[in-house]
Amino acid sequence: MINRRNFIIGGAGLMTAACATKLDWLTELKKEYPNVLMLVLDDLNNWVGALGGHPNAKTPNIDRLAAQGTTFTNAHAPAPLCGPSRASIMTGLAPSTTGIYGHVHDNDIKSANDKAAQSIFLSEYFKQHGYYTAAVGKVFHQAVADGSFDAFGGRVHLFGPYSPTPLKWDKKGTSTDWGAYPEKDEQMPDFDSAKWLVEQLKMKHDKPFFMAGGFLRPHVPWTVPQKWFDMHPIEDIQLPPYLKNDLDDVPEIAKRITEFKMMPTTEWAIENNEWKNIVQAYLASVSFVDSCVGMVLDALENSEYANNTAVVLWGDHGYDIGEKNRFAKMALWETSTRTPLIIKPPKSQGKQVSAQPVSLLDLYPTLISMCGLPANPQLEGRDITPLIAKADTQWQHAAVTTFGPNNHAVKTDRYRYIRYEDGSEELYDHKTDPNEWKNLANLSQYQDIKQDLRKHLPKENAPWSPVSQFRSNDYFREITDKAVGKTL
Repeated sequence: MINRRNFIIGGAGLMTAACATKLDWLTELKKEYPNVLMLVLDDLNNWVGALGGHPNAKTPNIDRLAAQGTTFTNAHAPAPLCGPSRASIMTGLAPSTTGIYGHVHDNDIKSANDKAAQSIFLSEYFKQHGYYTAAVGKVFHQAVADGSFDAFGGRVHLFGPYSPTPLKWDKKGTSTDWGAYPEKDEQMPDFDSAKWLVEQLKMKHDKPFFMAGGFLRPHVPWTVPQKWFDMHPIEDIQLPPYLKNDLDDVPEIAKRITEFKMMPTTEWAIENNEWKNIVQAYLASVSFVDSCVGMVLDALENSEYANNTAVVLWGDHGYDIGEKNRFAKMALWETSTRTPLIIKPPKSQGKQVSAQPVSLLDLYPTLISMCGLPANPQLEGRDITPLIAKADTQWQHAAVTTFGPNNHAVKTDRYRYIRYEDGSEELYDHKTDPNEWKNLANLSQYQDIKQDLRKHLPKENAPWSPVSQFRSNDYFREITDKAVGKTL
């Protein structure tokens, strides 16, 4: 049998296997290197049955995966926005390293700055080490970067299908809307993406594969066929925790960064009797995309790859559904940074739950470690396979989320510490305040705790790269225009 070193160095591996036919060599290769199936869900918060984020959540397929692997209940995005979060995950570099703080075209990621230019995308790394790579849907921010996968099944433009006329919300600058539309699952792009993955899993692959499916829901609009709404009767809907004066004790910069006037507020939703409808629509969207995940998991379980495929499922960041007086992502609070992360090893060891703080930045080093590939020294995340082996392993690390230069949140097992670029701070004790309603940052008894948490802040804060843009409020419009202006 060939060894990992021979496989990694390519030609030498073939020389070692010279006495074997090509078919024999590929057979041995497939035995030694596990496949990877990566499922990505857009704007998915912790409203998943396995995470217990909402009592009305119905996600039997995601829960089935969780029963076979490790569910990380304290996993956080590198950024609370699709573009920088996905660029970070796929490069293995933090936003504070690449300067990608806003959205970015997939093909522009490596031109963000010198460190981004040296990066190797996660899929490219598997490809370089002999894997067949295939993807469909939204894996990067737009779709996939050119050449980053051997095969790409495409992605529909934007996040449709869209109702011919707005159902509930028609503000410019957002696709936010909610209600039952269209009539059938087959009209949803995610259904087509699931079918494409199913066909890939039916194929004979002569090499190990790295396969990624990027699903659009529950990204807005929260529109799916009526049957998914019927799963969540409006009379049974429970609302998430909300405190009207929640933001009275946060610094002014926090309000500037998180103000998005095109989005509904919770106060608006209460006054217009729409909050339960929005919650229902989000839950329905999650249940729909869960069914798409189920199609793929069924295909894997019925394939020849069932017992040699690692499966990882993650959302790119969280989402407020009324908490903090907002329906949006784009904040450094728990509800915007926390997202599901479930990892099932190639040989399932059964259900585990880890509450240790981890980042989606850790995915890249973890997956290549799990597959026996050599470490990539450029990566900034941590290999969390020790937590997959033993969920309660001692863990002294924190998860860091960044939203704009020098604006960071540090999450440990107990605390969330936020420090903004003007020096303003927030501190929350999740042991006594899981909803983050009481900012403790200015209390003298917490100064030592803050000092400890500051040690986790990034040492580098790269300038905002001009290839990265975000203009959804005045704060970010000013920074983006300044960065772009420098290059004109």
